[in-house]
Amino acid sequence: MLMTADQSSLLIVDVQEKLCPVMDDPRAVIHNCGRLMKGAARLDVPVTVSEQYPKGLGPTMVDLRDLTAPENFLEKTSFSCAGAPNIVERLRGLDRPKVIVAGIETHVCVCQTALGLLQSGYEVFVVADACSSRHPRDREAGLERMQASGVRIVPTESVLFEWLGDARHDAFREISQTLIK
Repeated sequence: MLMTADQSSLLIVDVQEKLCPVMDDPRAVIHNCGRLMKGAARLDVPVTVSEQYPKGLGPTMVDLRDLTAPENFLEKTSFSCAGAPNIVERLRGLDRPKVIVAGIETHVCVCQTALGLLQSGYEVFVVADACSSRHPRDREAGLERMQASGVRIVPTESVLFEWLGDARHDAFREISQTLIK
């Protein structure tokens, strides 16, 4: 049940230039996705970033683009990452049974992704404070639906501290500093 770094991968869903500005509290999503991506990089947790039809919706927000390698950005047209063959293949290849999911929109792409991954046998954790929708009530409905279906809903700090596992970890000071900014 714990999100250990060696068993986890991080999936950032559709945090894109033309989507973010219309979300409720987009800065919080970008900030927390950034903290997750920085922690993942430091702790060798593989990162995958989906981009829903980037030709129309733009690339991933500039704040996040430099936090992982270009080959980790994968395009999709399916709302669910679990319905995108390139993303499914990548996740299978990582051989990590726990997928930590964050992004937008909570009640559409994030929800469909989480439910699809759960159905495929992954243990799925959705990072509530790193997700958003246009309307707060849609975000809440998406989180409730996922939780009722067996997806675990967690905050950013839980993910990072479970990945660390111990205050004696050599990355503890660096990662804990991102939590007070």
